[in-house]
Amino acid sequence: MTLLALASCDVFYGKAQALHQVSLAIEPGEVVSLIGRNGAGKSTILKTLIGLNRTSRGHRLWKGDDVTLQRPDQLGRLGIAYVPEDRRIFSNLSVEENLRIATVMRRSGSWTVDRVYEMFPRLRERAAQPGDTLSGGEQQMLAIARGLLTNPEVLLLDEPTEGLAPLIVDQLVEAMRLINTEGMALLIVEQNLRVPMQLAHRQYVIDHGTIRWSGTTAELQSNRSEIEKLISL
Repeated sequence: MTLLALASCDVFYGKAQALHQVSLAIEPGEVVSLIGRNGAGKSTILKTLIGLNRTSRGHRLWKGDDVTLQRPDQLGRLGIAYVPEDRRIFSNLSVEENLRIATVMRRSGSWTVDRVYEMFPRLRERAAQPGDTLSGGEQQMLAIARGLLTNPEVLLLDEPTEGLAPLIVDQLVEAMRLINTEGMALLIVEQNLRVPMQLAHRQYVIDHGTIRWSGTTAELQSNRSEIEKLISL
């Protein structure tokens, strides 16, 4: 059974239509990427999946059930976690306090504060530091760690590697790979193919609020020149 899906969804910002009949699905334990240039509608899809955007047409589905009208907090309790592009850490709270707040969801699972410290040792080293003193890479680690602490079944990641040094990107890729090997599904939004080609089982390409292409990573490799034109327009 499909874990999380959008079925023929239209989304508007005021009178401007942002998504056009978008359908997208994530299977249990799967890594899916959503690729597109800046402004193509990638973040809008994630916000629709987590309930921050309302659909004017179409449905949001969780394990086959229609959850279109459920609020973000209700969707979080079902098992959906969202790591936004701007990370949204609490800058005046310590790393430890940021992590402890994430545990209030109280979903059962194997992810604990100690466990995320094992995955991201830098966070343990900086546990007492305020969030706004962290580097960009450390803030991204903290944002992902907070998502994990809700013990979700699917983690939605909005451009998790944007603007980061190659070494940090490699560390985050390995962290995402480990998270997935333990059975958690991931939806990763990126502007380029570097990370999706390393991690994703299936890929979607969006442009102007419309899904323009979807397929397996092997199929994307066969059509790579065509896809690169779509995401570089």
